[in-house]
Amino acid sequence: VAFAATAATIVSGAMAERTKFKSYFVYSFLLTAFVYPIVVHWTWGGGWLNDVGVGYHDFAGSGIVHMVGGVAALVGTMFLGPRLGKYTKDGKPRAIPGHSIPFAIIGGLILFIGWFGFNAGSELAADSAVPGIALTTLLAGAAGGFVSLLVVWIKEGKPDVAMAGNGVLAGLVGITAGTYVVNNLGAVIIGAIAGVIVVFSVFALDRIRIDDPVGAISVHGVCGAFGVIAVGLFATADGSPAGPESEILGLFYGGGVEQLVPPVVGVLAIAAWTAVAMVIVFAGIKAVMGLRVSEEEELAGLDRLADVLLDRG
Repeated sequence: VAFAATAATIVSGAMAERTKFKSYFVYSFLLTAFVYPIVVHWTWGGGWLNDVGVGYHDFAGSGIVHMVGGVAALVGTMFLGPRLGKYTKDGKPRAIPGHSIPFAIIGGLILFIGWFGFNAGSELAADSAVPGIALTTLLAGAAGGFVSLLVVWIKEGKPDVAMAGNGVLAGLVGITAGTYVVNNLGAVIIGAIAGVIVVFSVFALDRIRIDDPVGAISVHGVCGAFGVIAVGLFATADGSPAGPESEILGLFYGGGVEQLVPPVVGVLAIAAWTAVAMVIVFAGIKAVMGLRVSEEEELAGLDRLADVLLDRG
């Protein structure tokens, strides 16, 4: 249930600052009641994705949870359009600074701590694998934050603390699928690659006028897809929390190219189902009750909407 809610809250970040509150309730209900459960049935429910090759492996939900939220966020953002003032007349993106970078980083660190429950808790037992799962989670998150800071520093000529925060989350999302079947070195590499991916994804989406205020599509959608595929590359029985019990060997650890079939099929299937379903959801909401607040309300700020309504009265 908490994972279902997570998928819905990912969408809220990408659609922030311009979405009707009641519309949040409707899409959250439809996503968690109808869209997400189908993906869970295909995967954790023993559905058809488990029968593809050696089976789809997604230990704590890089694809099942995060990519579902990221793809839904992309669809919702496309239906909404960008925030007022986000782009110049010639289409160049403008930075709209957040209220408080310290608060944002505190939030990121709270998520980092919560991820030990997200990943290690997915073992569903207090056994000897839990410390190893916690360690691969920690290493990937740290690597993602460090590398994203370096990449944006090189790319933009200055460090960006907010991007480093998203890099931490990108590393955590990337390791979530394979945290049980990769060793410590693999976790660092996965986190580092996710830290690179998230920087370029954020800038790429900005260039095509996809306005995502918190980078949720890049962090959860793009890095979630990478995390699933990374299992087919880095899974190993040598030094992973699963140890000899691991039945998956990634391409870099002696497995064949066929190891990549289940994750690639899973990514494509989950993305396609989520995209089609959420197009129907958001198109319906937009037609029946509307998605976006008025220009007046958006300029006032949604957290000040109550004050605006009181002033009118």
